[in-house]
Amino acid sequence: MKRFPFFLFLLVGIFGNLIAQQKKITIEEIYQGTFRTEGLDALRSLKNGKQYTILNVDRGNGSSSIDKYDYETQQKVETVVSSSDLAEIQNFTSYEFSEDESKLLLATEVESIFRRSTLGVYYVYDIATKSLTKISDAKIQEPELSPNGKQVAYVANNNMYLFDIASKDTKQITADGVKNKIINGVTDWVYEEEFAFVQAFAWNSNGTKIAFLRFDETNVPEFSMDVYGTELYQKPYVFKYPKAGEENAIVTLHMFDVKAGSTSKVDLGDVYYIPRIKWRNHPDHLSVQTINRHQNHLKLHSVNATDNSVSLLMEERDAAYVDVTDNLTFLADDSFIWTSEKDGYNHIYLYDEDGKLKNQITKGSWEVTDYYGYDQNEDRVYYQSTENGSINRGVYSVRSNGKGKRELAVEEGVNSADFSSDFTYFINSYSSATVPYRYTLQQALTGKKVKDIKDNSELLTKLEGYQMNPKEFSTITINGNDLNMYMIKPTDFDNSKKYPLLLYQYSGPGSQSVSNRWLGANDYWHQMLASEGYVIACVDGRGTGFKGRDFKKVTYLNLVKYETEDQIAVAKQLSELPFIDEERTGIWGWSFGGHMATNSILKGNDTFEMAIAVAPVTSWRFYDTIYTERFMRTPEENPSGYDDNSPFNYPELLKGKYLLIHGSGDDNVHVQNSMRMIEALVQANKQFDWAIYPDKNHGIYGGNTRIHLFTKMTNFIKENL
Repeated sequence: MKRFPFFLFLLVGIFGNLIAQQKKITIEEIYQGTFRTEGLDALRSLKNGKQYTILNVDRGNGSSSIDKYDYETQQKVETVVSSSDLAEIQNFTSYEFSEDESKLLLATEVESIFRRSTLGVYYVYDIATKSLTKISDAKIQEPELSPNGKQVAYVANNNMYLFDIASKDTKQITADGVKNKIINGVTDWVYEEEFAFVQAFAWNSNGTKIAFLRFDETNVPEFSMDVYGTELYQKPYVFKYPKAGEENAIVTLHMFDVKAGSTSKVDLGDVYYIPRIKWRNHPDHLSVQTINRHQNHLKLHSVNATDNSVSLLMEERDAAYVDVTDNLTFLADDSFIWTSEKDGYNHIYLYDEDGKLKNQITKGSWEVTDYYGYDQNEDRVYYQSTENGSINRGVYSVRSNGKGKRELAVEEGVNSADFSSDFTYFINSYSSATVPYRYTLQQALTGKKVKDIKDNSELLTKLEGYQMNPKEFSTITINGNDLNMYMIKPTDFDNSKKYPLLLYQYSGPGSQSVSNRWLGANDYWHQMLASEGYVIACVDGRGTGFKGRDFKKVTYLNLVKYETEDQIAVAKQLSELPFIDEERTGIWGWSFGGHMATNSILKGNDTFEMAIAVAPVTSWRFYDTIYTERFMRTPEENPSGYDDNSPFNYPELLKGKYLLIHGSGDDNVHVQNSMRMIEALVQANKQFDWAIYPDKNHGIYGGNTRIHLFTKMTNFIKENL
């Protein structure tokens, strides 16, 4: 195993002082917010480049306010609006400025639909007059102010509407929306989950046109799950969910002329998915991304809104698949910046307004992980990357010709930047495995720190009273690859003793679990287990992200095959360490990681003695089209890829202790996956433990649910590992 150079630094600082402490972390503390970090919520840079706003919430009375701060002095300038001054609103949970920053869109009474979609009651607040206007008495979706701040477009009951703020008149744009059939202006379930967006409409720059997507779900199969609730009879919840190989919604692009009040259809030809629409700076030019069902051929189109004519700007192909991102940025002259893996790593490219490649801006055996923007005055492209190690993130800038690179924030750990609108400053968010989130003001051109804004020193002080053990980062060579790993050793570790080993992983395509960032809830639970005498290890195997295209896409057509082989090999190799008890090896994971944990205890039944699978996929035939087919193609094209690694096809391999957990209201990975696994194990006469959480979704939370869940998991580990 190869140590990262900064490993020794992790043994100093807070953890060195904490190991001898007596108090152990409890599950109740983890999920009641005892170790919560403080941040800068909903930060918005104002157009003057000198100030920014933050959403602040008073934890005492629940009121919320939008407060304005000065970048240079970091002093609060004023409160733009506070819910305590508004009789109609108890609090608001998000806000958006109008283009001229004279109005605010405030979200209240927000409730979740699926992972990203919500319903809420929205208001427009006029900053100058301090007046408040409710958009609709009913809850609506995805409202957006027009560029001139006079109208709001939104979606309700699958139709689009236009609200005039001054007159309070509402105009209906579409009328054919029907639940589980036709959707206008917002995405269907599978687009929301896998293409990661909900609002499927956009204003052009002068507010004369609205482009929107229409989804015809008529032929998409329905999925039904019972909602048990508190009534005498449970109720079915029915929605459209295309499983791998099934029909998707027919998606079309439409153009609404605001002045004329008319809608026209844009003919994009024979397209399958439309994962992004984005207006260019010219008000008559819309960009549209389309991708085929295999998701290996992406096209970027330009639509002329005056006549709906379509031309091709550029296209991307890949032998496996092309990722859809939000990195497309149009510059002042409508030349554009794009990110691509076409040279083997994710990098930034510059194209002219006609789609001709001008140059590759970044290059190297590392990945661009975020694109922040382009300062035309200084000719600087700002981005985040893995140049300082794949488990770290640094902030950099470079000229558009690829020269003159500058390191702006590269301290080992994770740096993430939020730039002022004029690129004078950026607020850097930094954390590492030993340092909780710290916010500093820095100069954009040089990276020089100007001022400390906020840290979480109080949390560090609190943690001095608990048993904490360092994450030891290293690499481990498995199946010819150097894989990133961390290990947490027990409190009062003794190299002459033997300890049980628990592996944690997610392992999904392009993911990363081994990262030099501050602790999440699972990390605190792992700390609790370490204080109970367990060694915790996590290894990112083949198929995970940020180590290049080939490393990530090697699992194409064979999801969980190579990933499982890697985790089994990791367990075997770590079991050879003198302090690991090779007869006490466990593995756990959630979702994709639950699939992996299940496969590992079956195919690695001579290696693992215990596994916990939470909300696992057990057959990719049960999962949605966009995600599954991106990595597997369809079941008809690749039946062995689907079935050879589906654990309910070989339940007889189970030897160890297995705990299976699912939420009955999981709209993402359906409880069907666990039910089929349960039946297979029953018919194979294999004893195991399982739990179903009624009406809980993929996250399995709410009230005391997480406390109950992790108590069950902890007890299972203590009894069986």
